[in-house]
Amino acid sequence: MTESTELPPEDRKIVTLARSARARNGVPEGAAVRDETGRTYVAGTVSLDSLQLSAVRTAVAMAVASGAQSLEAAAVVTTADRLPPEDRSAVTDLGGPRTPILLAAPDGTLRETLTTD
Repeated sequence: MTESTELPPEDRKIVTLARSARARNGVPEGAAVRDETGRTYVAGTVSLDSLQLSAVRTAVAMAVASGAQSLEAAAVVTTADRLPPEDRSAVTDLGGPRTPILLAAPDGTLRETLTTD
């Protein structure tokens, strides 16, 4: 595990934003993605009777809906030990197979950095 303070500033920022979304909304996950222009999109888990989305899929959808063409990085704050394949695929669909996904614990500690290649 890596302290988030050891991350580059832009990565530390998206971990902090993801952590804040999780805490603010009282949801199981928080996520943030950074697009190719440096804009960030932050989301929490969506759990409605008619719609279930993880935090990272919600953040990716927000980026796409806002016109993002690619992703530089994603961060997910969760108690889960791993990300479902659908979450990884959402990041890859927009960012490509080398887009890093920072998987962090609720306290912001980085558990691992994932890519799909």
